[in-house]
Amino acid sequence: MTPESRLTELHLELPPAPLPVAVYKPVVIVDRMAYVSGHGPIRVDKTLITGVVGRDLTLDEGKAAARQVGLAIIATLRKHVGGLNRVKRVVKVLGMVNSAPDFYDHPKVINGCSELFADIWGPDCGVGARSAVGMGPLPGNIAVEIEAIFELNE
Repeated sequence: MTPESRLTELHLELPPAPLPVAVYKPVVIVDRMAYVSGHGPIRVDKTLITGVVGRDLTLDEGKAAARQVGLAIIATLRKHVGGLNRVKRVVKVLGMVNSAPDFYDHPKVINGCSELFADIWGPDCGVGARSAVGMGPLPGNIAVEIEAIFELNE
């Protein structure tokens, strides 16, 4: 099954691929690697999920925000690399959680994105290396920011 067909099968609705809000490119392709800039949790209606996880948002709400970031990254890949079927595998994910000082479950939050990628590209190609860290504040008080690196098919 292809990533595009998995997206359809899972009935996932992608937000619009976000436009840069500063001086950067959403994706830079070098050889067969696609470096995706940090994305926030943008919904289909273009609103953002904001708040501090562990204070304003629960763990589950943070995880849902990370999943929404994953959908935004998928929308960007679709727009800039010629479709999801061109993506061979997830190489690396860096997840940053807008975190309360006493919140320590950053990896569980970023699982929202990682589980989505595994659903789209499968357990082997959809799971890569990963870091999940807490920080704050994030731009615009977004709940989660994620950047990722993907290997492309030839």
